[in-house]
Amino acid sequence: MIDLIKYPVINFKSYRALVLNNQYMFNVDLRLTKPQIKKLIEQYFEVNVISVNTHRPPRKKRLYIQTSPGYKKRYKRVIITLQKDQEIPYIKSLMASNLAAAMQRVQNAQTSPNSNEA
Repeated sequence: MIDLIKYPVINFKSYRALVLNNQYMFNVDLRLTKPQIKKLIEQYFEVNVISVNTHRPPRKKRLYIQTSPGYKKRYKRVIITLQKDQEIPYIKSLMASNLAAAMQRVQNAQTSPNSNEA
């Protein structure tokens, strides 16, 4: 069951959706349908899902190596909307820590003096 949910999507867009709309993004197996995804999320994380939106991002080419040209594996991206009073704490804390570290790196890069200016 858990191998059908590949991993949570952690980026600025997903964090904004989490904060504003209580939505979580996951990459899941391509064969899953919306009712199956809803059932999986509700059983595994023990939350109530309001809606399930899905889309399949465009294929990306692999880095060209002579022996194996082609495309990366396809996946389905899912946006899960939960009730306002519910959350998935592990994913929320994971997003917050990763984005806090990224923001810290950006601030450090902006405030540090550039050695090429001399």
